[in-house]
Amino acid sequence: MKKIVTHDSGFHTDDVFAVATLLLVIDEAEVIRSRDPEVHATADYLVDTGMEYNPSLYHFDHHQPKGAGERENGIPYASFGLVWKEYGEKLAGGKREADFIDRTLVQAIDAHDNGVAISEYKFKGIREYTIGDFLNSFIELRDQEYLNKLFMEVVGMAKNLLIREISIAKKNIINEDKILSIYSGAKDKRIIILPEELNGWREVLARTPEAIYSIHPRPDGKWTLGSVPDFTKSFYGAIRKPLPSTWAGKKDQDLQKMTGIEDALFVHRKLFMAAAKTKDGAIKLAELALNS
Repeated sequence: MKKIVTHDSGFHTDDVFAVATLLLVIDEAEVIRSRDPEVHATADYLVDTGMEYNPSLYHFDHHQPKGAGERENGIPYASFGLVWKEYGEKLAGGKREADFIDRTLVQAIDAHDNGVAISEYKFKGIREYTIGDFLNSFIELRDQEYLNKLFMEVVGMAKNLLIREISIAKKNIINEDKILSIYSGAKDKRIIILPEELNGWREVLARTPEAIYSIHPRPDGKWTLGSVPDFTKSFYGAIRKPLPSTWAGKKDQDLQKMTGIEDALFVHRKLFMAAAKTKDGAIKLAELALNS
């Protein structure tokens, strides 16, 4: 049985997820929490402690004076990122899937553990609720035996989340290929018509140069018109072309009278989404919005 050693006392999101990743990769392993160098010397995998990053020795720490490197975008590696860099592709089933999870999960955790801000606070006294906040909410005592037991409980939660994220990544990669194929074959690349709501469409179409709106059917048979985000301006809320401001919050007869489209149903007051009874109605709304 392999031995994974990480530090004792409190825990952070990066060591929780680093250990969770290893437990998904290794068939059988025990986890020991200690800062004792003699215990470290017995480890098959040394994580978030030991002051060394050396994947050939299975040492995955980032606390040494020069750190353990950073990504091209400048986000430094924490222990989760170091373990994921080594085993993510194997665990996720491919490089694209591993990179997807690195972007959507790992980098945010690494950044936070290294004290690097990736978002701005817009409201005084209000900040985002993080995975770390969730994990720390379970801590009621500072007794070491209690913390060791709790650590393994939250590692179990992290394992389940990783399994879900891997499943999502695989589906999103498939969806990305579908969406880009549809985009490539579209006559008017400003309006992209999808066969269903494909998860990740916003992120995929935001990387294309021309897409403005996406149209897809809903489970109830109606159709949704969605605006493509503009991530060059903001990760939240910015879109390439809002729907006409006069449509904001309008629905049913009021919207139909305003647009001249008989089956128009609704426009969100923030102008990023609309609905129509039919595909043709959604296309007409998109065309009208483009020319407004």
